Amino acid sequence: MNEQPNNPMHGITLENILNALVEHYGWGELGIYVRIKCFNNDPSVKSSLKFLRRNPWARTKVENLYLDMLKEIEDKDKPKWPYTNSPKS
Repeated sequence: MNEQPNNPMHGITLENILNALVEHYGWGELGIYVRIKCFNNDPSVKSSLKFLRRNPWARTKVENLYLDMLKEIEDKDKPKWPYTNSPKS
């Protein structure tokens, strides 16, 4: 199998992406970021997956939001300058 260490989407299903976004943002905020009916009116993972699989433009928006979320989480975990762990002089 071909490893893709620089591809954060490798091996992640659309369902996993959607579940991560719903857990992080919730349906309400997700519906603001990606304005599609299945996120705003009676949302469910099943109906959203069906829509996203049939509409590549919407899937692309969701995947891009997922990548933005990963970057946001990564940036939140990085220490700010000046480092708080540095020894005091």
